[in-house]
Amino acid sequence: MENKKTKGRQKIPMRKIENEKALLTSFSKRHLGLFKTASELVTEFDVDIGIIVFSPTGKPHSFFHPIVDAVVSRFQNPDKQLSDDTHLAMVFARNSVNQLKKKLEELDIKEKVEIDRTNYFDQMTETRQKGWWESIEQLNEDEVSKFEAWLNVASFTMHYHLNQLIVSSSLGCGSC
Repeated sequence: MENKKTKGRQKIPMRKIENEKALLTSFSKRHLGLFKTASELVTEFDVDIGIIVFSPTGKPHSFFHPIVDAVVSRFQNPDKQLSDDTHLAMVFARNSVNQLKKKLEELDIKEKVEIDRTNYFDQMTETRQKGWWESIEQLNEDEVSKFEAWLNVASFTMHYHLNQLIVSSSLGCGSC
């Protein structure tokens, strides 16, 4: 194999992006990636974290976990005990995050089920569009026998129902 690097794996030199549109787009993508990484740190290591960034347009973006007061207090004085109010707010925030995570996991499962269901219905629709005669050709001997028996029962049921309709209509017309 050649030592050829693809575009996606090449190292990008750190320099200011001059094109304003590209700058804003890149910031938007990167700050979301930064916040996602911070969220993963919180999940994996149960840490308190705070990030504040300002966009090129001057708009502030922040991520704090569990709450701003707790992170700022710990940053200013790491040895100081948090107040009862702050500690209670932290516990509430952590519980809220855990509940939202559970809901998200449930929704992800529901989404997967619905995607699978949609794929199943798409396959069924595609099979119907092929026509029932094409699927008959793919049946083995046992399946053909079962299908033949089903057709015989369906035919008998239809003839019986038709005869019932004929009899009831002739009785009804006789009294006219």
